[in-house]
Amino acid sequence: MSKRSSTAVVGPKPSLGAAAVILALAVALPAQAGAASSRFATVRASVVPTTNAATGAFQSRSMSIEVVLAPSHESQLKALLGRLYSPSSASYRHWLARGQFARRYAPSRAESAGVASYLASVGLVVQRSSSPFLVRATGSSAAISGALKTRLATYVDPHGTSYFANASPVQLPASLAGGVLGVIGLTNTIREQSSAQPVRNRVKLGDRRPSGGSSCETPYPTVAQLVTQFVDGGNPPTLGYGAGPGCSGLTPSQDNSLYDAPNVGSRGQGSGQNLALFELSAYQESDIYTWAHEFYGKKFTPSLVNFNVDGGPLNPVCPVGDSCPPDLNGYSGDIEVDADIEMSLAISPANRHIIVYNAPNDETGQTSLDEYSLIADQDIADTTSSSWGTCENDVTPAYTEAENLIFEQMAAQGQSLFTSSGDSGAFGCIEIDSTTIVNAGDPGSQPWITSVGGTSFGNFNPGQNPFPSYPTGAETVWNPQGLCNTKANEFGASGLDWCVFVGAGGGGTSQYWGRPTYQTGPGVNNPFTTYANGTTHCTLARRGTPCREVPDISMNADQYTPYSEYCTGNANTPFSTCGEFSGAQNPPGWFGIGGTSLSSPFMSAIIADRDSFTGRRTGNANQRLYALFNSPNPK
Repeated sequence: MSKRSSTAVVGPKPSLGAAAVILALAVALPAQAGAASSRFATVRASVVPTTNAATGAFQSRSMSIEVVLAPSHESQLKALLGRLYSPSSASYRHWLARGQFARRYAPSRAESAGVASYLASVGLVVQRSSSPFLVRATGSSAAISGALKTRLATYVDPHGTSYFANASPVQLPASLAGGVLGVIGLTNTIREQSSAQPVRNRVKLGDRRPSGGSSCETPYPTVAQLVTQFVDGGNPPTLGYGAGPGCSGLTPSQDNSLYDAPNVGSRGQGSGQNLALFELSAYQESDIYTWAHEFYGKKFTPSLVNFNVDGGPLNPVCPVGDSCPPDLNGYSGDIEVDADIEMSLAISPANRHIIVYNAPNDETGQTSLDEYSLIADQDIADTTSSSWGTCENDVTPAYTEAENLIFEQMAAQGQSLFTSSGDSGAFGCIEIDSTTIVNAGDPGSQPWITSVGGTSFGNFNPGQNPFPSYPTGAETVWNPQGLCNTKANEFGASGLDWCVFVGAGGGGTSQYWGRPTYQTGPGVNNPFTTYANGTTHCTLARRGTPCREVPDISMNADQYTPYSEYCTGNANTPFSTCGEFSGAQNPPGWFGIGGTSLSSPFMSAIIADRDSFTGRRTGNANQRLYALFNSPNPK
């Protein structure tokens, strides 16, 4: 089958001309803003407490903020979402059409213009934003501090990382504050990372390429082998797994066979579906073609469509005063992008398009919101997977509220959204900022996203068998040899060190979100359940509410029972992760890959297959997943 690739460059464009209206009225209504400013009110949850040391006032000649506006008719929105996902409702799965969400639930022009007018009246420059729910403005740190009645400070965490954040609550005119959910851009701690766990530097690929009936099978690494590598600094164990080139991992036929994919032809392979991927790195399409030709033949060419947001990772148009570090852009996450695309192709090869959305990787989260907004506003993606995120402790209530509005829009439109739960067990921050607190990941803890965790096939190795059966009893939680834990000494290193060394399926309870109504079933209430307390547990929920728990579902993510990936780099792919090591693999470019970065696109592609088979969108998958979990006879 011959398909084509296309690329489009997209900047932030709000729905229904909202930004143009805001910009016009910001100039037209200065008197109203002045009157409103006589009395101020505090914006709820607008400062995040910290024990890190403040090192002084934060000063910048120019920075960008986004005021997050509450939706209009919010109670009606909640009721609509309830009906859309209730099988007994006449509105069940009657999704909103493109543009309807904004027309029904965007803030009124008066509300948006009131905020914009106030910001302009105190000297800020109001700019176009990516969403009618966001009012963007720029100005000096002093002007922004004055406008929001807050104090900006610089901090240093215990590991020496410097950042800025507001040290006091945000205040706005009382007539406006009630319609504001928060302000984004007052901290630069929102630094997203991928959840890919490559085999390189962790285990050594077998130097023999199987031929004929030879087997790739090598035993699962022992504790002694892992201690030799990570504690003693010795050689890693040799790994041969699955039927990928050079024993590099599972192949598409093995992926589908292990999880018992139905044999119904293209209708069960994503036919007609658009699978979207949220990315923050450039990639080489030639890698994808090489992978696809290996497993599907020379005549198969994937249909890749690329949308660059805010200039994309190669030509970043970073928000004013924000930072898009070069070493976090370019091809720095090519290993992630290739893995996401290749996994999507492994499960949904008959798709209409794989749509790769790509924004610069910034530090305030504004480019990520622009990218998610575009996915929602275009509404061409049936399913979407994101393997990028950070820990909840490093985002703010305002940022999570802005995300939630986008994810509610996607849910109302019937778009399925998945994300990886993380690769550090219950310690979601440990690989991001070295914080060892128990913390879940964002966006995985969001209520309108399906958080996908990790399992392992352990000692089961399918070798060269192209159609292995599911190994009943072999699949367990991903935590190699149980080494990721809280013990002070686990074979010469702390259990938390092992969470970094070998990884583990991420999960836990949310710092921000209460438990959604769909999250029920055996084990949901457990000794680790937390309840809203107004400070550290699900702070956006009513006190006493049980907190959201993640992941919602899990699939193989162990780098020691890996999937086969092809990814390369060269002098023309700056900051390429794959370029650092893959050329030395045998054969070059092929290696094993694990992490919940793989289980998320795997699950997204399964739902694309389901949509293809049923002829309709599934929407948010959690309601159906928990219904199956609670059913005595799941189908």
